Amino acid sequence: MPHKLSLQALNRVLASLDAARNGPALYALLATFCGAGLLLAMAESALARQEAVWGGIWAGLALAVAFYGVNATGLLLMDQSLGRPVRDVQDAFRDALLSGHRVLLCLLVVLALLGLLLGGLLGLLWAARLPVVGVPLFALTVPLGVLLLGSASFAIAVLVGPLTGPAVWAGQGVGATLGLLRRQARRGLPEAALLMAAVLLLTALVSAAVSFVVIGGGRMLALLAVWGAGIELPPQQLMAGLFGYGLRSLGASGAPVAGSPLGMAALVGGGMVFALALVLPGLVYLRGCCAVYLVLRGAPEDERA
Repeated sequence: MPHKLSLQALNRVLASLDAARNGPALYALLATFCGAGLLLAMAESALARQEAVWGGIWAGLALAVAFYGVNATGLLLMDQSLGRPVRDVQDAFRDALLSGHRVLLCLLVVLALLGLLLGGLLGLLWAARLPVVGVPLFALTVPLGVLLLGSASFAIAVLVGPLTGPAVWAGQGVGATLGLLRRQARRGLPEAALLMAAVLLLTALVSAAVSFVVIGGGRMLALLAVWGAGIELPPQQLMAGLFGYGLRSLGASGAPVAGSPLGMAALVGGGMVFALALVLPGLVYLRGCCAVYLVLRGAPEDERA
C-alpha cells in the first residue's frame, strides 16, 4: 500500500536543514568539490595545450572523484537520517568505493530499459513510412510516444535520480533498489513527486540565503578593501572569485585583472567561499533525498531521524 503524505513526512524533509551540522559530511563534500574542481582545471589546462589524452584522463578522474565523493557524503548523511552514529570520513570513502558499483548497476539497468523504449518507438516511427498503415500508425504513435517519454522522464527525475543513491546508502542491493523504484513508479509516483518538490523548494531557499550572504558580504568587503583600506585591486576580480572564476575566464570576459599576489589571493579566497556556497545546498538536497527514501520505504520509527 502506498504511504499517505502526512505532516510527519514533511517534517522529516524539513529536518534536512540539520545536514549543515553534519561535520563529516560537510568535510567530505567540500573535499570532493575541491578535488573535482582541481582535476577539471588540470583537464582544461591540458586541453588548452592540445593534450587531448591527458585532458580526457583528468576529466575522467574528476568524474570519479565527484561520483565517489557524493556517495561517501550520502553514506554519512544516511547515518544521520537513521539516527546512527556517523561513521568516520575515511570509512565513508572506503564504503563508497565498495558500494558505488551498485548505484552504477541500477542506473545501467534503467538506461537499458529506456533504450528498449526508445528502440520500440523508433521502430513504430520507421513503420509509419509504410504505405496504407503508415498514416494511422503515426497518428497512434504520436500520443503514445509523448506519454511514454514524458512519463519516463518524470519518473527518472523524481524516482531514479533522487532515490537510487539513498537506497544503496541504506544498505540495499541492486535487486531491492530496482524493486523499490518499480513499486513507487506503479503506485506511489504522485506522493514521491510532492516530497521531492518539497526537497527542491527547501534546497532553493537555502541556495537563495547562501547567495544573499555571499553577494552581500562580497560587495561590502570589496568596498572596505578597495576604497576603505586602499588595496589596489579591481572590485570585479574579488567578486569574480566568489563565483568560481579564475584568471583565464576573468580575462576572457574583458574584466580588469590584477596579477599581483593580492589579486591571486583574492581569487583563491573567493574560490573557497564559492566551494562552501555550493556545499551547503548540496548537503540539504542529499539529506532531503535520504528523508524521502525513508518515508517511501516505510522505515521503522526507531530508525528514523
